[in-house]
Amino acid sequence: MRRTVDFVVKENIPLTANVYEMTLAGNTEGIKAPGQFVNVAVPGLFLRRPISVCDVEDGLLTLVYKTVGKGTDAMAKLAAGESLNILVGLGNGYDLTLAGARPLLVGGGVGTPPLYLLAKRLVDKCEKVTVVLGFNSKDEIFYEREFKALGADVRIATLDGSYGVKGYVTDAAQGDFSHYYACGPLPMLRALAKLEIEGSVSLEERMGCGFGACMGCSIQTKNGVKRVCKEGPVFDAAEVIW
Repeated sequence: MRRTVDFVVKENIPLTANVYEMTLAGNTEGIKAPGQFVNVAVPGLFLRRPISVCDVEDGLLTLVYKTVGKGTDAMAKLAAGESLNILVGLGNGYDLTLAGARPLLVGGGVGTPPLYLLAKRLVDKCEKVTVVLGFNSKDEIFYEREFKALGADVRIATLDGSYGVKGYVTDAAQGDFSHYYACGPLPMLRALAKLEIEGSVSLEERMGCGFGACMGCSIQTKNGVKRVCKEGPVFDAAEVIW
């Protein structure tokens, strides 16, 4: 159930030149599944900003976001002790029951954060969790150590070859996997949909309300029009019309 909650910023630090990690304290009971998102009311701006949940535990909410406009630029300037009103309990997350013994988690750039909580929930349930993260270059990499600390097998792909495997995430995603979970840019998700295993993909669309009222984030699926914020953001890869 969605609800608005007042959170207090505990920490807001840069991970790269334009990616930040914000930790907030507040009531996190409305956040149930990896892959859900929250809608942040940024002071001085009208529309809330949708941000994927990176982690949630013991009344602490972690958001990892990229500065791409006025809203996220303003978020990056928030200091410890400041308050944020956040709409929580939004979207349908990843289904852990689909994982099987050897799930593959694939993140592209800022599609990485929602996979952290997913990996955290899967490492003790599965035989092996493989995480493949794709970035443009070494300078953009974040959360590699955090995923490794969970016990996952972590592989990095960079387009310029400055770190890890040179190329795309599909070049690093080699192996025998039971199911894949992915979040990232559309071309990456489209390429993963060609894999010969079933997958779950988290889609990114511009959102107005964040809970299904405005229809602004609608997409075409094999089962008709669906809203990313309401029926998603996670969909069966086979359902999406690519």
